[in-house]
Amino acid sequence: MGFKRFDPEDFVISADTVTSTVWSNNASTLNTFYTSSTQEQGSSGEYYLNVYQTASNDDSAAVQFAVAYANPTGGGTLLYDNSVSEKSPSRSIYGQYRTLVLEDENASFTFGGSYSGSNQLYIISVERARYKEKLLPGSFNLVLNSSNLNLSELSLTDNSKDVNLPTYYGTQRAYEVVSGSNGSAYSGSGYTAGSGSYGLFLPDISTIILNADALNDNSATGLGIGINLATNSGSNTNGFNERKLYNQISSSDASSIFQSNSQETITSNYVFVRARNSEFNYSENPSFISGSTGEVIYNYFIDNPQTFATTVGMYNDSNELLAVAKLSKPLVKDFTKEALIRVKLDF
Repeated sequence: MGFKRFDPEDFVISADTVTSTVWSNNASTLNTFYTSSTQEQGSSGEYYLNVYQTASNDDSAAVQFAVAYANPTGGGTLLYDNSVSEKSPSRSIYGQYRTLVLEDENASFTFGGSYSGSNQLYIISVERARYKEKLLPGSFNLVLNSSNLNLSELSLTDNSKDVNLPTYYGTQRAYEVVSGSNGSAYSGSGYTAGSGSYGLFLPDISTIILNADALNDNSATGLGIGINLATNSGSNTNGFNERKLYNQISSSDASSIFQSNSQETITSNYVFVRARNSEFNYSENPSFISGSTGEVIYNYFIDNPQTFATTVGMYNDSNELLAVAKLSKPLVKDFTKEALIRVKLDF
């Protein structure tokens, strides 16, 4: 065994981006959608609706994403207590995402840079178990069926390929949700005529916030119109709004697809272990030394030593072993050879 202190230039840090699919079974596109009546009718059903890739009673069923409705006035859902106005699940959901995204309890969401409107929201949150770090901008595609006579279906994507930089809400990176595909609008900005963009795509928290006003906007014809979702925002009323959005996502009348990929940054620490020609040529194995005289038993080990490196161990200044790298085969080392071993540590 031999020891050598690393030099600063022996360390190099590298970061690589890896993309992968989001949905179960490594599927890049989700085109079958199921819900659970047990979950919908349970206590959590007042807040959100879980969506599965297969029937919820199937052994392979797993939550893919959840749909929720948010309203700053508490409309569209039943009140917690009829004697306390505006306190309902929809207001709780709104407050949760306002705090998470805007980081200001007095702020309002804006769509397309200026439109705020009623601030009613639909939230699509990808299940945390479906990805490792974040969603990949430009990979988001969602097709919604339309009840608007002027539009058969609405294709939504983020506008990450149309802008140089994302918008930041607090510390959250965001792109506008527009009418288009694969990160680009079909025409112009891809916004609605009167209600701004269709929402916000937040890749770092795997969330799509949809602008309810834009989804219901019928003020023009063409691509920049809504799908007539008929959101019910009545006070102290169960509008089943998350179910309405789910129906448009899963409708067989549309080319039902939900696409998205994940993105992960893997940081690697490369350590270069250098063995020069004069180093690590002698073995400390006690079988080479006479136990009685302390002399080298084999003369050729004096004149022409040779070692076989199999392992690299990395220690700290306290002589504690931190990492071990194994070579695929023994590496022959003598005075006529130098070795450079690259060790990769992933975090």
